[in-house]
Amino acid sequence: MAKYGEGDKRWIVAERSDGTNVHNWHWAERDCLDWSRSLLSSLLSDLTVLDGEGGIFIRTKTLDKLDGEAYVNVRKGKVIPGYELSISLSFEAEARSDSNGSDGVTAPLLRITGSVEVPYLADENASDDPELKIVIGDDDGGPIGRRIKEAFISKGKPVILEKIRDYVQAMSKGGPAKDELEVRKTSAGSEKPQLVAEASGTPVGGVPPNHGISDLTGKSHKKKKEKEGFKTITMTERFRCRARDIYEILMDENRWKGFTQSNARIAKEVGGQFSLFDGSITGEIEELQEGRLIVQKWRFSSWADGIHSTVKLEFNEPELGFTVVKLIQNGVPEEDRFGNSTVIENTERGWRELIFHKIRALFGFGI
Repeated sequence: MAKYGEGDKRWIVAERSDGTNVHNWHWAERDCLDWSRSLLSSLLSDLTVLDGEGGIFIRTKTLDKLDGEAYVNVRKGKVIPGYELSISLSFEAEARSDSNGSDGVTAPLLRITGSVEVPYLADENASDDPELKIVIGDDDGGPIGRRIKEAFISKGKPVILEKIRDYVQAMSKGGPAKDELEVRKTSAGSEKPQLVAEASGTPVGGVPPNHGISDLTGKSHKKKKEKEGFKTITMTERFRCRARDIYEILMDENRWKGFTQSNARIAKEVGGQFSLFDGSITGEIEELQEGRLIVQKWRFSSWADGIHSTVKLEFNEPELGFTVVKLIQNGVPEEDRFGNSTVIENTERGWRELIFHKIRALFGFGI
């Protein structure tokens, strides 16, 4: 066993000089923000929402704003999407009377413009429809304008949500990486006979090069299965609060008990021990800068003895009342002591769903 931090060649997947991610062994993260903007624009722009029902015509115009982040993590054909987006879509609407004008054309009673706002579309709520807000322009149009808004909510909202569900489904299948995944599946099937032959040391159509050769003890050479190694988790989360608020929550055992509904113990000092989620996570505090930085020695109880990761939480407040938390967790093992290879995925999901999202929900810090 190598010393902590030095690594062990038997546990590390060596980097290839050509940069190839062989058989998609490593987690590969793909930025999907531009792809998301393009897809949502094609899904939501120039969309007929109402076409004369009740004398009301509504049509979307353009995707005016898409802010946030979107990405997919892919490893060995497994896709983990991540996105937190806010969307603004413009529309134009018209209410027409039943009678025709002098030129025989139905006279418009009112023409207005507005926007459809989706404040928070996120992977954490992929199974639920997001909140939609219908905003009429500066002049609300009076009673007719309110009738248009009510018609949009009752008839148009399902149309918009259906298109958003199409985007969510596309992200769950890999987003822009979907085609690459299909190619890999096809090529993996054609390469399998060759890979099996290589693994056994037998050339295709031939015999093992060392067939019948043993070492001096008379035992045949057998290659041992190697450990998979470690990974770094990086995550950025946004909160509508002061930096000191989120810092204090993460250092307060009573509030941990509140948002996790489990036992927690935290000694709020450098060198202090902590225990979270009924002892499932334990560690030691290595550095503290109030409202700015937390560094911890951190491990799951299911990890092999002697293995600790390093968690670094940075708190930045780019504007008053808006905080960005950056998480970097180094030295996370890809397997636990029982051979389960879902450690990375479970750790990422735990931070996102059981810690950050729970804090937003309980303390009202959602963006």
